[in-house]
Amino acid sequence: MSRLFGTDGVRGLANRDISAKLALQLSVAGSRVLSSGWTGEKRPFAVVGRDTRVSGEFLSAALSAGIASTGVDVLDAGMLPTPGIAQVVKDTGAAFGVVISASHNPMPDNGIKFFAAGGTKLDDAVEDEILAIFDEDWDRPTGADVGRISRYPAAADEYTEHLVRCVDADNVRPLSGLKVVVDCAHGAASIVGPAALRQAGAEVIVSAAEPDGFNINDGVGSTHLGPLQRLVVETQSDLGVAFDGDADRCLAVDSLGRVVNGDQVMGILAIGLKELGELRGNTLVTTAMSNLGLKQAMDKYGIDTVQTAVGDRYVLERMLADGYALGGEQSGHVLMLDHGTTGDGVQTALHLMKRMADAKRTLADLAAEIPQLPQALVNVKGVDKNNVDHPQVAAEVAAVEAELADTGRVLLRASGTEPLIRVMVEAATEDAASAQAERLAASVKEHLAL
Repeated sequence: MSRLFGTDGVRGLANRDISAKLALQLSVAGSRVLSSGWTGEKRPFAVVGRDTRVSGEFLSAALSAGIASTGVDVLDAGMLPTPGIAQVVKDTGAAFGVVISASHNPMPDNGIKFFAAGGTKLDDAVEDEILAIFDEDWDRPTGADVGRISRYPAAADEYTEHLVRCVDADNVRPLSGLKVVVDCAHGAASIVGPAALRQAGAEVIVSAAEPDGFNINDGVGSTHLGPLQRLVVETQSDLGVAFDGDADRCLAVDSLGRVVNGDQVMGILAIGLKELGELRGNTLVTTAMSNLGLKQAMDKYGIDTVQTAVGDRYVLERMLADGYALGGEQSGHVLMLDHGTTGDGVQTALHLMKRMADAKRTLADLAAEIPQLPQALVNVKGVDKNNVDHPQVAAEVAAVEAELADTGRVLLRASGTEPLIRVMVEAATEDAASAQAERLAASVKEHLAL
């Protein structure tokens, strides 16, 4: 049980790793811990939502049943992005929230993620509390003390209104004149994403927004940008934005179809916030995966950078601890704590486009201010991801680092959400980065094979 929670909740193959039994037990333990401090006059309640995966239907039912069995009422928000559930938890004053989603993972996977009161992710200590009582016998409520389950159909509209209000408090439609292609990955943002952008004034061309339970992330979304790149060019749009399955991340494409990654998005937003005097602490919080080019660009603009471990939860912890407003990951998780409690892809898209409108500049022009060193990333599967510090692998890493010297860097890390090791190398040229990454991947395969 010590490894049940990864860097982003519990995740695995639905109905094998993530079964109805697991969902039921986990929701009971989670509900008992997260509702224990409830001080409201009425019975505690929780918000439950999911992405568009077919397995989310039975998992949602199991989770809701488990929560209600602890005497906590359930508001079922249905299909809603992960950050939308977090926002609803905050706005309604719920004791906690639960999202059923595997984010960018393929459709057969699914996952369970909790939000504490206020819509914030759980820290390790709280997860440990939940695991400690996972198999514990407990005194179940009966009669009128059991929880009730009800639908909460207003959640999507309320969340959309929140998104638009963050960029358009005065109803001036600030994105008017911008044409954007929105790739919803057949996921949770299929309705609210295009709606929010349209309400803020943009002309929106919608792509991959016809979820059928099986097509989430299937060749589309933030992990498959090819279709978006082509459509942006074909429609002569100003940009494209792509969400993942639960819409907690956003990547972009400029008018020529070139990818603008999370590091560049964060850099663009940081410069814009500094100009407005809204970059608290004059600091951008990043992770070890962020490109060295981002730090160099921030140095140029007099913006400090702080680095955390990989995972947006660690970015969030540092932001909360030091009062920073902006942080995120290269993958497109961007946290803007003046507007939400967690990474929000739709929020990111809105603010990126508002920066374009305010500066009266193209996305390509803004992205050019955040040059990226060539970076190669290899995901090595079929290996023991818990042995990343193997002596022979470490020796090979040291050798590559010595060769790169100060012209690049190396990072090996076990994925927190998938059974693999990520090998990342930055170097002066693409060929050098790729060659060294493949060299290290081969070492990982040789010494850590299962």
